[in-house]
Amino acid sequence: MRQRLSSEPDRYRGRRRVPTPPRSRYAAVVTTAFVGAGIVALGANALPDAKSVSPSVLDELRQASVASQDAAARADSADRATRDDRSGGDTAATEQDPWLLPLHGYDFKSPYGMRWGKLHTGIDLVAPEGTPYKAVHAGTVTKAGWFGGYGYAVIVKHSDGSEAIYGHSSAVTVKEGQKVKAGDQLGLVGNTGHSYGSHLHLEVHVNGEPRDPVTFLQERGVDIKLETEALYGDVAAS
Repeated sequence: MRQRLSSEPDRYRGRRRVPTPPRSRYAAVVTTAFVGAGIVALGANALPDAKSVSPSVLDELRQASVASQDAAARADSADRATRDDRSGGDTAATEQDPWLLPLHGYDFKSPYGMRWGKLHTGIDLVAPEGTPYKAVHAGTVTKAGWFGGYGYAVIVKHSDGSEAIYGHSSAVTVKEGQKVKAGDQLGLVGNTGHSYGSHLHLEVHVNGEPRDPVTFLQERGVDIKLETEALYGDVAAS
């Protein structure tokens, strides 16, 4: 046997080696089993074992679940029906609240625009005196009677805030505050106020400002110049 010389340096001098015991597979298994048991215990507390619940209770739970699903389905169906009703209601309201011509068989004269150095704020529809004229749209009568240069006039305010003024009437057949529908008679064509002959003077105001009735009504399916209505397709006889 070779004897280590005392002069040979000790490679481990000054160091202390502490052996590390090997991990015990048994300890690992025990730890895993303990953690698993804890999880199972928590799960058992949160979700009761179905086998421990009596059949009658399970039936009640199933019935409650079915009832809840039925209620949700009925609520969804009712909500869908409500949306359909609203959509149908909007369409019905549009059909029941149309825009129409104020009368038929007239001659279109004096369009909206400058005339004799002043703005002519409406249009003139020449027709025989006493010809009935009607509301172009549903609304509330805010004026029915003498109205300065307009003579006997009717003003109807519509639900959208716009107003229609019918001037130079020989007579008015509605009262202030009265509700009217499109096509309801308002008065008779005349020659009162600042008028040069028997005709209906029609104005449209939006936010208190006059608008060209021809353009305004064309956007709503009514063509004053062609004497046509989108709703009925009426055309003036030539």
